[in-house]
Amino acid sequence: MTTETAVTLPGGEMLTWSDRRADAGNRPLAALVARLVPPGADVLLAGPVDPAVLDALGGARVTALLRGYPDAAALADRVDRVVAAGATGLPTDEAYDVVIAAAGLDAVESVEGPRLGWGGVLGRLAAAVRPGGVLLLRLDNPLGVHRLVAASGWYVGRDDAEWTVGGVLDTGRPANLDQLRLRLDAVGLRVTGSYAGYPRPESTTALLATDELARRTTSGLFEAVLQESCTRGYAGRFVLADPTRLAVDALYAGRAADLAPSWLAVAHRPPAFDDECDRLTATRTPLPAAVLSTGDRAARIVEVVDGPHGWHWHRPGPVAAAATPAPYASREIARLDPAAPDGPVPDGRLLHSLLLDGCLRRDTALLRRLLRNYAAWLTNQAATDRLTGAVALAGVDNLVVAGDRFAVLDPSWQADDPLPVDVVLARALWRFATELLTGGYAHPWTSTLDAVGLTVVLGGVAGRDFDRAVVDAALDVEAAVQRIREAEHRDSPDVERGGGPEAGLRTVTSTDPPPGRHSYQQLRDAWLRQRDENTRLAAALKWTEDLLASREKALRRAEAKLDLLSGTVSYQLARLAITPARIARRGARAAKRRARAAITRKDGNRE
Repeated sequence: MTTETAVTLPGGEMLTWSDRRADAGNRPLAALVARLVPPGADVLLAGPVDPAVLDALGGARVTALLRGYPDAAALADRVDRVVAAGATGLPTDEAYDVVIAAAGLDAVESVEGPRLGWGGVLGRLAAAVRPGGVLLLRLDNPLGVHRLVAASGWYVGRDDAEWTVGGVLDTGRPANLDQLRLRLDAVGLRVTGSYAGYPRPESTTALLATDELARRTTSGLFEAVLQESCTRGYAGRFVLADPTRLAVDALYAGRAADLAPSWLAVAHRPPAFDDECDRLTATRTPLPAAVLSTGDRAARIVEVVDGPHGWHWHRPGPVAAAATPAPYASREIARLDPAAPDGPVPDGRLLHSLLLDGCLRRDTALLRRLLRNYAAWLTNQAATDRLTGAVALAGVDNLVVAGDRFAVLDPSWQADDPLPVDVVLARALWRFATELLTGGYAHPWTSTLDAVGLTVVLGGVAGRDFDRAVVDAALDVEAAVQRIREAEHRDSPDVERGGGPEAGLRTVTSTDPPPGRHSYQQLRDAWLRQRDENTRLAAALKWTEDLLASREKALRRAEAKLDLLSGTVSYQLARLAITPARIARRGARAAKRRARAAITRKDGNRE
């Protein structure tokens, strides 16, 4: 099949336009596609998609509808048919089992043909879904986290990629999930599932079921996913506020789905006959609660599915085996287990949130109970006072607490070399102390502590007396783990790079901004903390200068009095009277020494 014969040009193609830069990645969608698309199905790809989606369609007959001719030519050798046109170029007599609009409907309509608008494009794609088929449609959220933290307004873009403006001002398109459901119902499609996409519309690494987000607002899994996704997704980007904090707060408020940067709707067209509808409903694969992309070089996709005993991890497709290191290869302190995570998903709240809540409320009793239980749990997990495996590397942001039980949420990172319990605890507490200080969070302890000092204080709360050797060993482990994790994420297309491992781990203070983020709000808070610290230091310096000045004045007064007294007649007479006495005293001491020496010689002669 040649490119010239594979690309159909019915009219309306954009000869020099490419949408490949508009969608950086949505690998979690590939797992959903693999679940929903049966072998041999007819699939329509409307707009650009992640290459991983094409890999998931290996056994299907795929037709691609792309408005840009360069994209169509590049995709011709990977699909069965390519149509380079807008939505009007799609034949009205064709029907498909699955229609995928992974980049939304704006990327489907061409400016070189008749303009249908958002509703018109939806109508053409919905008409192409045969009875019993499914439509996967992405919709960007005009009030998502990405818009709320953006340094520039969504309405100021003037480059080529922003010639189509999506916002609430356009009443022709839906602006929330409820409006999207109404639009899909109007074209004969029924929404059977929906997902919130994080961290950004053009780069989605986490798809979270919206009904589960609204129901499980204190889920440690969801909180950990939002933290990891937003932290890496916005690393190196200038934002107004921390998107991680905003997303987690929205989760606890039950609004994580409402503030999602994008949504993915799974809509089915009811079959023509009731018995066929019952058969399809009985055989339809249940949708997972979450689909996650790990973002490492292994490009792993992990699902969270519901089972008879609650949530458990599921790895779609074959699991790569761990490579056996050569005998002469050096062992790293941390390694990524390609088969993890696996098994049940531990339930509970994230230890990070509980500790942060205790610090903000100055609840020292809660902090003491949590940290001492955490230290006791680490001790119970250790063999001969040393830890290996996932427990040795899990921080407070990867541990869930249910009552007095602790569990590692994601055991992907393993430590083969045993680490002392105190070193593991000190590393976890240092990471939390660094976030407390650089994030500007209020806590019950003095504000003049640096990260190492606060680590020692937290260790004391946990019932451990850390010395400098323990903290230094913990920071050495942290530096090594950061280096290894950066190497794993360096080649990931879903992650914005924010630099290498942090430098100066031992010099982190409360005046430093959070590492890896460029939030104007947090930078301003760091500036305010620096201003307060400078004010405190200036006041201490002024007090010291005033003290030195007062002591210098007193010394000068004393010197003046001495000079005054040394020039008086009484001083001179007293000095003349004292001088003979001093001479006589010195003479008496010399005579005494001579007499003593004579007695000593006389005694020696007698012997």
